[in-house]
Amino acid sequence: MLRDYVHRLLRPGLLVILFIGVILLFFILIGKPPLQMFWSMLTYSMGDVFSLSETLAKTTPILFCALAVIVPARLGLISVGGEGQLYVGALTGTWAALQFPDAGLWILPVMLFAGAAGGAFWGGITGVLKAWAGVHETISTLLLNYVGILLVSHLVYGPWKDTANLGWPATRSFPVNAILPKFHATQIHLGLLIAMILAIVLHVLLNHSRWGLSLKILQRNPAVAALSGLNPIRQTILVMLVGGMLAGLGGISEVSAIQGRLQPTISSGYGLAGFLVAWLSAQQPMRALLIAFLFGALLAAADSLQMFAHVPAASAVVLQGLIFLTALIINQLPSQWRIPFWTK
Repeated sequence: MLRDYVHRLLRPGLLVILFIGVILLFFILIGKPPLQMFWSMLTYSMGDVFSLSETLAKTTPILFCALAVIVPARLGLISVGGEGQLYVGALTGTWAALQFPDAGLWILPVMLFAGAAGGAFWGGITGVLKAWAGVHETISTLLLNYVGILLVSHLVYGPWKDTANLGWPATRSFPVNAILPKFHATQIHLGLLIAMILAIVLHVLLNHSRWGLSLKILQRNPAVAALSGLNPIRQTILVMLVGGMLAGLGGISEVSAIQGRLQPTISSGYGLAGFLVAWLSAQQPMRALLIAFLFGALLAAADSLQMFAHVPAASAVVLQGLIFLTALIINQLPSQWRIPFWTK
């Protein structure tokens, strides 16, 4: 028993070492001193309060998008629509915030509800297409990403553009009461707390409730699900609605707390990062908490390295891809060689 316990502890540790090796190799290939760059990544992401707050600020939308992938995945659906759902949630939440410029604190829950509803609507489109027309969810969510992003661009360049911005495409600034509170003048805001609470709630619902059990049965044994009276159409639409709601909350939280207005570019690849986090966490919300933090640190470090070490801005995306590819290769090795990242 002790041997098995030690082995379970060693597996994630070994993969962390392997991932660090991949990062060092990446810096060698682009002609940068690997150890110095790796130490700079740690410093720029967690070296002081400011760096840590930047990491946690980026962790927030990543975690929301990861949860948006995890819920449909429990039914066997592969959703890559976190980015589009995030944008549409930001759009609808912005609409609510700007409708009441003199509103009191009640505008915060209204704004968050509007953002969640927008994301749910965008995810629900995929759910309906999948349940009633058999359209593959990966294709529809991928295409809806582009539609959502372009819709935001159309509005901020056109009808919603604030003429006082002197040509800069963005809406009016949010009213003061529509800004999510931040903690001690840092970039850490209420959205992170909401995301963490939702991760805990989803952990309980997906692993310790009748709903979570029904999703597992529908995914693994449709025949038993049919005999049990479970409705796959209803559950398909439901999980896509819930997933979209989560990403939509991430979108309006990011716009309200960090940017203060809706702009064409509100995401630094949070949808992709959320998908990778969901996959690496084996669709477990509590594991996604830690991995989302690591990806947030990666994005925060990449921003700083771009400014201070002249590392290409795309380095974070490349490193995310390399980490994902490394884990994918490991899980394809013969079983006697394999060191899985997580066991379900």
